[in-house]
Amino acid sequence: MTASTTAERVLDIAQDMVQSRGYNGFSFRDIATALGIKSASIHYHFPSKTDLGAALVIRYSEGFADELRRIKARETGAVKRLRAFIELFRGTLKKDRHCLCGMLGAEKDSLPPPVSKRVRDFFALCEDWLVTVLRDGRKAGEIEFRGTPQAMADHLLALLEGAMVMARSLEDLGRFDKATAAFLRILQPARNA
Repeated sequence: MTASTTAERVLDIAQDMVQSRGYNGFSFRDIATALGIKSASIHYHFPSKTDLGAALVIRYSEGFADELRRIKARETGAVKRLRAFIELFRGTLKKDRHCLCGMLGAEKDSLPPPVSKRVRDFFALCEDWLVTVLRDGRKAGEIEFRGTPQAMADHLLALLEGAMVMARSLEDLGRFDKATAAFLRILQPARNA
């Protein structure tokens, strides 16, 4: 493996472990064993677990930002964009994994500050994107809701993270689907007969 390939594989394995076990549920030794390399090889790329955690969240956030740009370019209308956003979380859940930053957020008190900051940045990215979609959708008359776009964005993010935990804990993807479908129904504009 080349140095860049090794670093990417370390990040891949670390992401899988964090999404299934949490930040405190793995060590460099676990990653080294999974890759068949020595722990020192991991330390070469990521001197500390903090460095690895921060790099992991940066990579995850950048990939998520790319997905959000693709959704905006591909989907027209607020409802289609919101459905595509929800599908990003559902896709993770279908792989029997949690959202990386949702998992890390649950461990906030034990995270190193650089990792915790990157998790906050991820949620800010999601909120900002959702606020824009919700604001523009309401302005265009595509969706209706009470309160501010910020409050609705917070509501959706909390719903997604919680629905993932429930669905994964109960091994029932249908719970996630029902919760997200209910959210989308409340956005539908009332039609006068």
